Amino acid sequence: MKFLVPLLAVCALLPGCSSLTTHREAAFGEVHRIYVEHRLTDNHRIDDLIVGELQARGYDATSGPLTMLPEGVDAVITYQDRWAWDFKSYLIELNLEMHSTFTAKPLATGHYHQASAYTKDPADVVAEIIAPLFPRR
Repeated sequence: MKFLVPLLAVCALLPGCSSLTTHREAAFGEVHRIYVEHRLTDNHRIDDLIVGELQARGYDATSGPLTMLPEGVDAVITYQDRWAWDFKSYLIELNLEMHSTFTAKPLATGHYHQASAYTKDPADVVAEIIAPLFPRR
C-alpha cells in the first residue's frame, strides 16, 4: 500500500505521449495563395484555425467548400480531425495534406496524434503542425 500512493502520484504527473510528423517537398517556394477545404462534418472549425495560422505567417489563405475554390489559388489544404470524449471533447488526431491546385501533386503533409485526455488546445496543435511546414514571410 505504501508503494501504491507514490506510484499513482508519478503516473498522474506523466504527460500523455504525443507524436508530430511533417514532410515538405522541395518545390514549395511558389505557394502564396492557399485554400483550406472546409469539411462539412467539422463542427470545430479547424479550417478557420489553419487559415488564421497561415495568415499570421504571411500567407494569403482562405477557406470554404471545395466547390467554392477561387481562381489563382496555388495550393489546397485538406484535413481530417479525430475527436474523443472523456468528460470533455478533445482533439486526438489531426492530419493535413497540401496539394498543388494544378497538378494535384502532394506538397506537404502533417500528422499529429495524442491519445491521452491531457491534450493541447486545437489552436496549439494547428500551430505545431504549420510551423515546420510554412516559414514566416
